[in-house]
Amino acid sequence: MLDEASPLPLYHQLYLLLREQIMTGMYPPGHLLPAEADLMALFGVSRVTVQRALNTLAAEGLLTRSRGRGTTVSDNSAASRVESPISASINGLLMSLSTVGQGTTVRVISMEYQPAAPYIAEQLQITPGTVIQHAERVRMLRAKPYSHSISYVPKEIGKTFTRKDLEAHPLIDLLHRTGVKIDRVEQAITCTLADERSADLLETKVGSPVLKLRRIFVSDEDRPVNYAEILYPPERFEYRMTWRRDAANQMLLDDSAASLPV
Repeated sequence: MLDEASPLPLYHQLYLLLREQIMTGMYPPGHLLPAEADLMALFGVSRVTVQRALNTLAAEGLLTRSRGRGTTVSDNSAASRVESPISASINGLLMSLSTVGQGTTVRVISMEYQPAAPYIAEQLQITPGTVIQHAERVRMLRAKPYSHSISYVPKEIGKTFTRKDLEAHPLIDLLHRTGVKIDRVEQAITCTLADERSADLLETKVGSPVLKLRRIFVSDEDRPVNYAEILYPPERFEYRMTWRRDAANQMLLDDSAASLPV
């Protein structure tokens, strides 16, 4: 069910949810979406709301609607990759990730090995279908869900740690333990709406706004060693950055930029 108390119109909430599922590959190109009646029942909305959301996605070129054949995801719906990250020292970020990890507890929902979907393969710069580790976790802070994350790691790195390791240590520490040296982090921050799974794990409502981070760790060999998508409830998380003026009178991102629980 969508959140009727939200200031966002119901059609726009549904549009954002479906768009997110398309952009992340849950609904790949050529996939036939559920019928309008099924979407109405699933989200508890009217046919007009469903049609307006689907028409908006079609106008963006993400869907193709055909009378009698249903609604399919278009071929040009591939998600854009994380590009042009802000240049800054990553020392503060990596320290923050490790510190936050040590101050919270983790529940591993699943950890398995599976073929990489095209979008994930693009982020890890591997061939689609290559076997990778897929891990889903909920991090707890003061007995409340703090984040819902899904990480994708090359198989040869993932095999160096166990599910129990993932419960006890931040992933960044496990990567360092293998001898991997992180050279840079590519990160994008955006907002989305919680779907049914994330809403359940984060103990919030379907359609509630959440902060989404897409993060890629790249080794000193210029090789992506982890791609992660992380969702945070806005009341539990904020991302802080400080800009300082250098000797050349240029504004640079401070090394101590950090993501912090609130």
